[in-house]
Amino acid sequence: MLYRSGMKVVFLHQAGSGVVEGILSNGRVSVLDGDGFAHSYLPSQIAPVYNEEYRIEDDEAENIYIQDNRLNKRLHHKSSSDINKKKFVPEIDLHIEELTDSHRGLSNHEILSQQMIAFRQFFTRSKANKTRKIVAIHGVGEGVLRYEIRSFLNKENGVEYYDASYEEYGQGATVIELWGS
Repeated sequence: MLYRSGMKVVFLHQAGSGVVEGILSNGRVSVLDGDGFAHSYLPSQIAPVYNEEYRIEDDEAENIYIQDNRLNKRLHHKSSSDINKKKFVPEIDLHIEELTDSHRGLSNHEILSQQMIAFRQFFTRSKANKTRKIVAIHGVGEGVLRYEIRSFLNKENGVEYYDASYEEYGQGATVIELWGS
């Protein structure tokens, strides 16, 4: 299952984000919004947040880190001095282990499908938020996911992509600049 309790998510058709409270018996996902109210969403109406960093003010850095670290252990903390030095770039880690609790029994095609769904949701949300640059961490492997991501991007207008910094990501990531945002 893609969603689990405690996972941070964003809403695809409205502004805001929340935390998964649980999965309901009808397959809907119960999400607590920023005000603490629970709402029920279809899985297609929300998207998980993986390894995403946020633009924050220096005095808020520690509080947001503490709150988000409880919600999403994959969030990487940056110190206040790092915040001043570097503009944050949202990232999504598409390794299947990061997307689901268990991928046991899934075929390669099913795994690739889940990875591409997560990427397209992340890309669409980033574009809607007018984000200028994002990073997709796809790993090296046989290159199938990298190929699929780049094939998808070739069909998009106002998009440029290139290999991410080897020092920062190794060989398994693509930087995507969204000029049409």
